[in-house]
Amino acid sequence: MFKRIVVTGSLAYDHIMSMPGSFSDHIMPDKIHILNVSFIMQTFRREFGGTAGNIAYSLALLKTPALLVAAAGNDFEDYSNHLKTLKPLDTSGIKVSRDIRTAQGFVTTDKNDNQIWGFYEGAMKKTKAISLRKFLKSDDFVIIAPNDPASTIKFVKDCVQKKGLYMFDPAFNIPHFNKKDFEFSIRHASIVIGNDYEIELIKRRLNLKKLPENNQIWITTLGHQGSLIKKNKNEWKIAIAKPKNISDPTGAGDAYRAGFLAGFLNGLPMDICGKMGSLSAAYAVENYGTQTHVFKLSEFKSRFKKNFGLELSF
Repeated sequence: MFKRIVVTGSLAYDHIMSMPGSFSDHIMPDKIHILNVSFIMQTFRREFGGTAGNIAYSLALLKTPALLVAAAGNDFEDYSNHLKTLKPLDTSGIKVSRDIRTAQGFVTTDKNDNQIWGFYEGAMKKTKAISLRKFLKSDDFVIIAPNDPASTIKFVKDCVQKKGLYMFDPAFNIPHFNKKDFEFSIRHASIVIGNDYEIELIKRRLNLKKLPENNQIWITTLGHQGSLIKKNKNEWKIAIAKPKNISDPTGAGDAYRAGFLAGFLNGLPMDICGKMGSLSAAYAVENYGTQTHVFKLSEFKSRFKKNFGLELSF
């Protein structure tokens, strides 16, 4: 049984913008080689974000013990103060550099919830100076979320050397890994997670005709269609938890990961873990921003029963 989630990934300030139209109104596929477009934004907010920060935030709401291991910059003070209010989150694994800014994410969302991201690495480049091995305990479970690509592979190797178990979430870094490192990271993972596009890209890069049946857990998130969890020949189709409204999809995937891992840490059945991920994601999409949703654990359990007809006990 695991006692703590070690969360690795990015810490960033997210600049979240939305537009009333669709990207397809502005982009001509036959002219994409000379693309030159501009979008008029309807809303804009600067939020605390980054994959590691977002996952750790929702784990704290779920009262799941977690250690955050990531890199930040000289403008991190307000974000740091925010994280220190979250219990039982341990932030002692954050390395702050004084000569560079924290990473910055820039996202534009259209009316169909399609998104275009830009990302300034900033202090994230210094993540590779962090030794994950010095933090790992035998009863930890690690999530290796999107980060500086070299640091991601380093953390994978740290886990393997320490015989630690991890969830691998390569996301937008898939094209940036060389095939040897990528195959190594996938092969040693206990859980591999991605959206349907990313899972298909993994299969193509590794020449997989189907997902392996080697006791790994593979999770494919499918947006409004829920998610699909596979382990060997077993398969669980997870429905979405019905959101009260849809405000902003940014950060929903990170919230799903936190919900799933909270259940996984407590040894709950696979379908329950997936449903916890769905409900956590629903809270995220109901609020504009990535760390703006709030709930008490008792409220989460009550809403879980309302959505899925099951008691949630941990």
